Amino acid sequence: MHDIRFIRDNPKEFDRFMQRRGLNSPSLKVLSLDEKRRKIQTDLQSLQARRNEVSKKIGSMKAAGVDVTDLMSEVASIKLEIPELEYEETNLAEQINTLLFSMPNILSDDVPDGLNEDDNILLRQFGIIPSFDFKPIDHVALGEINKCLNFEAASNLSGARFVILKGHMARLERALASFMLDIHTLEFGYTEILPPALVNSKTMTGTGQLPKFEDDLFQTTDGRWLIPTAEVPLTNLAANQILDLDSLPMRLTAYTPCFRSEAGSAGRDTRGMIRQHQFSKVELVSITDPKDSEIELERMTSVAESVLKKLNLPHRVVKLCAGDTGFSAQKTYDIEVWLPGQDDGVGRYREISSCSNCGPFQARRMNARFRKSGEKDTEFVHTLNGSALAVGRCIIAIMENGQQKDGSILLPEVLHSYMGVEKIS
Repeated sequence: MHDIRFIRDNPKEFDRFMQRRGLNSPSLKVLSLDEKRRKIQTDLQSLQARRNEVSKKIGSMKAAGVDVTDLMSEVASIKLEIPELEYEETNLAEQINTLLFSMPNILSDDVPDGLNEDDNILLRQFGIIPSFDFKPIDHVALGEINKCLNFEAASNLSGARFVILKGHMARLERALASFMLDIHTLEFGYTEILPPALVNSKTMTGTGQLPKFEDDLFQTTDGRWLIPTAEVPLTNLAANQILDLDSLPMRLTAYTPCFRSEAGSAGRDTRGMIRQHQFSKVELVSITDPKDSEIELERMTSVAESVLKKLNLPHRVVKLCAGDTGFSAQKTYDIEVWLPGQDDGVGRYREISSCSNCGPFQARRMNARFRKSGEKDTEFVHTLNGSALAVGRCIIAIMENGQQKDGSILLPEVLHSYMGVEKIS
């Protein structure tokens, strides 16, 4: 959410920021409504002051035996006007808030211009893309050979875009989650949280999922929402809080199921586990002092990378351009893992993590603030989130990079103790 005071004081600058997001002169409508609202607020104050003034006169004139009929009529008229103006003022405030809630975050200055993923900037790569003496196959085919993925049974139970993991593959899901959480908590100092998977609309609004992405979410019959990512409940733990500066940064991690309808992606990635309605993810969230958020973004990204490095999975890090940066983010790094079975064995990089600095955007929506020791004033915190990692896509990467000619799958060495086996066959 944006600060209306900033828009009032810097309308041209705000429009320039929003133009990078594809919006043309949004300040005009906001400020037009704001002007009307402020005029009504002035009128209300004048009416209330006049009502108080006249009411005092009536009291003293009655005591003096003077006729107050006209003054009584004026007070009655004012009492009718005030609720009408209050209603109009509330309506305008709601319109302004709707506009402000619908506008994306302001991008950082170092985010490159661009329309889509083709304009993202490669920052670094890790690992050697594996070579095979056979044509590599994708995770779907590997799942059929090893009888460990069942899309048909899942479809019978739930419809398209679900999967059943069986045997060692189900254990791999559990092993990866434990492995990732151990790294984040033991090596990098994150606090593990087990949050609810159902949240209310206020919570969804706080992190920017509502109202913008309502069609991509699942809602229950009682009005609650299934979380699309643990970012939602974790970040909202700071909602309506005034934190001590000494408590920052707050670093939280959680392993949760995630649910996405993704109505806007119909027809994309329909094969396999790439894009599912239900998937699991280990999430990182940081609540920071504003001056530290850029450093925290670099740290968070390196934490997510460390998981892939330990698994010895080839990957790269890209900085997202303006057109590819998410609604709530001011800057995002994507980590893309190499999947050799994609595109009929040609292979390609696919996103496995997004790490974003949201600045004060979510904090303003949630009213999440901090106070420096000995000071009265408060400031909005900065919030960050990152996948570390999407477990399903990590499974895909392990399957496709570890595949052998006979269809078996060699597991990364760091998982042997978690799995009790060295390969799936």
